[in-house]
Amino acid sequence: MSDGDELFDPADEPGPDIVAAVRIVPMGRRQLRSVLRIEEECYPRPWSATLFLSELAQRPSRRYTVATLGPLVVGYTGLMLVDDEGHVTTLTVDPAWHHRGIGTLLLLDLVRAAVGRGVRHLTLEVRVSNSVAQRLYRRFGFAPAGVRRNYYVETGEDAIVMWVHDIDSEPYLRRLQHIEARLTSGAP
Repeated sequence: MSDGDELFDPADEPGPDIVAAVRIVPMGRRQLRSVLRIEEECYPRPWSATLFLSELAQRPSRRYTVATLGPLVVGYTGLMLVDDEGHVTTLTVDPAWHHRGIGTLLLLDLVRAAVGRGVRHLTLEVRVSNSVAQRLYRRFGFAPAGVRRNYYVETGEDAIVMWVHDIDSEPYLRRLQHIEARLTSGAP
């Protein structure tokens, strides 16, 4: 590591300062080792390097990004595009960086990029037990639409299927502006 590289310690920074320092960039092979480390820490059945590389190779119908703080990868997200619908394939934040707005930043970026690519509706699956993620998705207008029984085969846990519609509408764009304003002001 060179003297110019900055190291970030989650305990050193409050939320709004971190939000200002985060950069969201396209995921590439260079970040894959960090992404896999976070995957292994967060999931009982993490995605493999092969799966990520397969997703990254499908650029016309996929979009993967990483959130970085200096040289550190602190989160990532994925989007699959099918006609005017988008499927959030993953949204993960390194546990050391939870509750600092990084997930919100990643989702803001994903939704705006989806709209820019002609998406009108978004869907995702979330573990029934993951109330923190469900709260985040609800802030973005996602609503439960069903349950996939035993979706997570490694644990037998159900997934809640959530949808948000008309993300290209003026009222929804105002929602995004409100979320971003609250995030950058440090409001909960």
